Amino acid sequence: MCGIAGLVDFEQDLSAAGPVLTRMADTLRKRGPDAEGSYLAPHAALAHRRLIVIDPETGQQPMRFQNTVITFNGEIYNYLELRKELQGKGHQFVTRSDTEVLLHAYDEWGEDCVMHLNGIFAFALWDEKAEKLLLARDHLGVKPLYFARTATGLVFGSEIKAILAHPAVRPIVGAEGLAHLFAGFLSVPGFTIYRDIAELPPASTLTLDARGLRTRKFWALHSAPHADSLEVTIETIRALLADIVKRQLIADVPVVTMLSGGLDSSGITALAAREFRQAGRSLASFSIDYEDQAKYFTPNAIYVAHDTPWALKLSAHAQTEQHTVVVGPDELLENLMVSTLAHDEPGMGQLGTSLYLLFREMKKHATVALSGEAADEVFGGYPWFFNPEAVGAEMFPWLVSFRAAGSAPSYFSPELLATANPLSYLDRRYRESVARVPRLAGEAPDDARRRELFYHNIAHFLPMLLHRKDRMSMACGFEVRVPFCDYRLVDYVWNVPWAQKITGDIEKGVLRRALENVLPHDVLYRKKSPYPTAAHPAYHEGIRRRALDIFKDPNAAVRPYLDLAVLTRQAEVPVSQGAMVMHTPLEQIIQIEGWFKAYGIEVDVRG
Repeated sequence: MCGIAGLVDFEQDLSAAGPVLTRMADTLRKRGPDAEGSYLAPHAALAHRRLIVIDPETGQQPMRFQNTVITFNGEIYNYLELRKELQGKGHQFVTRSDTEVLLHAYDEWGEDCVMHLNGIFAFALWDEKAEKLLLARDHLGVKPLYFARTATGLVFGSEIKAILAHPAVRPIVGAEGLAHLFAGFLSVPGFTIYRDIAELPPASTLTLDARGLRTRKFWALHSAPHADSLEVTIETIRALLADIVKRQLIADVPVVTMLSGGLDSSGITALAAREFRQAGRSLASFSIDYEDQAKYFTPNAIYVAHDTPWALKLSAHAQTEQHTVVVGPDELLENLMVSTLAHDEPGMGQLGTSLYLLFREMKKHATVALSGEAADEVFGGYPWFFNPEAVGAEMFPWLVSFRAAGSAPSYFSPELLATANPLSYLDRRYRESVARVPRLAGEAPDDARRRELFYHNIAHFLPMLLHRKDRMSMACGFEVRVPFCDYRLVDYVWNVPWAQKITGDIEKGVLRRALENVLPHDVLYRKKSPYPTAAHPAYHEGIRRRALDIFKDPNAAVRPYLDLAVLTRQAEVPVSQGAMVMHTPLEQIIQIEGWFKAYGIEVDVRG
């Protein structure tokens, strides 16, 4: 993984744009701590910050082939097959890198090169002969890429901070950005809260030349009848997962796995450990736990069990070298703003902070990890897939648990509701999502509704988790791969009917069946428990105190948008001992306040 940035301008000479390009690239230093490089031409400037994973000796970037130069972030998992195919067409290679394969793929297939890629990627390619920029992003949007138009060109970067380092771009938030900021738990592909900055959507390319800017989708979910029997479906998923994990273990640096002891991470860890054993090696696995968690943790309907015993059980079964990283409340409080600074917008409270602290420790042992992210979105593992109220609600299903239909969170100010109503915004985004669902003609109403739920989760919930994983890992110069995001698996499972997905009357039943050959029975059928959070009362007490300080500050940036009297009453009530809170409004408000001040945010709700 790496950081990329650059600019294109068809009217100004960029040959002397080195200082601006350096400022942009420097913001991405944590993404690529191992090396740096740049390319300057009259109409294009490209920068690269490198995290060395494949081909340490000859994989430097930006990389050139003939009249084409590329800066690339990610991994192409099928690059060895592509290399062999291209060699058969007469191409000759001078490095061992997947970056060079990308350059030759473009030379052979042009913009359609993305149709040949299996991987996680975001790249910028400058065609000197055609004077054309090509930006591309992987199928599920695992790797980020942002851009902003300028008067005579375009600026791009792996993170928004790189774009904000360009003097033509200011940190302005409009009414829609403000609404999104306070809406919570929603990602909209292509959209950012900054008025003048856009995200290149997943599975998309952007082409810019003298004729203008064009975008296109190169992959999308396609609905079709599923003809495979349950047994064939199980075997297909099993074979796909084995192939995916094997591909994603390729690296010239140490590779480890994340392990919670739940189905998803346990399955990936067990498959990876099997590959390691066959190669005569031992796999290391890593879990997170919290100080005094066993003392304060109280099981509830959502968090059904403490993870650590389950992680240890699976580690013993898979014969991994298990490491448990224990995080304390002081560390969580001290690093709360790390997530915001990494995302360039308010994060997800301790859900981001704890992940950062886990990756920071993992980086001491390895450079790459495999994770179980995305299985719940792809196979339907979340509680809202089974909650009749959520299934039937005309809103994003994950919002049902904390928003009664038609009611506003009590802490929104009248001014916010009048100028940038987050509730109306959520309703509009939901209707837009429903309109984009790829329908299957003749599908029964219940099945059609399930298809809608899966689309909402893949298009609008999963990206939040992928953003979190990318930003928190890359803030440590650490790469995380997500096997369940392989587009071949997503394509196949998308059309598996709900009855097969929950075979055995249990969430992700078909996945459990597919992993029977690598997991012990009790781990295989362990009830889902979400990513853990700290139950230690000292953390929640620290959050309360910080929030109350903000509410008392007459110069607080969030003051115009909140009913501080309501929030103060809420903050004055201590969190009950042992409570595990996924993401509290108080955490969100602390991060929003810090973001406003750290980024010098300008709010303009006109127009």
